Amino acid sequence: MFCCLKGCLNGFNLTPTVPIRIKENPVQLDTLHMGHEVVVVKGGQRVCGSGCALGNAPLVQNKAYFEVKLQQGGVWAVGLATRDTDLNKVHGGVDKESWCLNSDGTVRHGNEELYHLSPAPRDSPTADLLVAMDTPAPAPAPCDDANPFAVMPVEGDTIGLAYDHVELNFFVNGKNMEIPVRNIRGTIYPALYVDDGAILDIILDNFLYPPPTGYEKIMVEQSLL
Repeated sequence: MFCCLKGCLNGFNLTPTVPIRIKENPVQLDTLHMGHEVVVVKGGQRVCGSGCALGNAPLVQNKAYFEVKLQQGGVWAVGLATRDTDLNKVHGGVDKESWCLNSDGTVRHGNEELYHLSPAPRDSPTADLLVAMDTPAPAPAPCDDANPFAVMPVEGDTIGLAYDHVELNFFVNGKNMEIPVRNIRGTIYPALYVDDGAILDIILDNFLYPPPTGYEKIMVEQSLL
């Protein structure tokens, strides 16, 4: 855990020599809804440790977008989940309350594989196009339109997530992976899972890549302010 914290806190000064600036964006990772061994730092923007952390605002607008930077590899997952998901799990999509892309190349929901991508080569930070396995999708979320050349993210990449209440789409460095996830139900939040030294940064504005047309950063309902 110490090694994880050392990397997680890299560039984060604990000495209060500079006044804390209040962030304009109230959306961040929620320390009230995270696993027992999860660590959230950098003003609610970075997660490490072991388990899941949810965002503090649900995705209620028509088209919402956010990004996750893979700062350090390990076991990780990114996606959406309700507050009923098990926050102490280190893999996403293993219950019916989460829909996630995992570091092992699987996209899961209800512990069923919706897609399975070949892992990126460990000796190459710039992955070539990887061929997805020709596995038939479960009936609740048909995936027969999967991109056969989806690129699996590696350390240093940025994953974009775009949700319009019809489907969730994943992007790698601005390119659509073409692995849409459908039939998402309930009040859902950004969900970041980490283990085995993984460090993830959530980006909620000032995106590294342009959102798809019509998509915007996550907005907070006035009733929640």
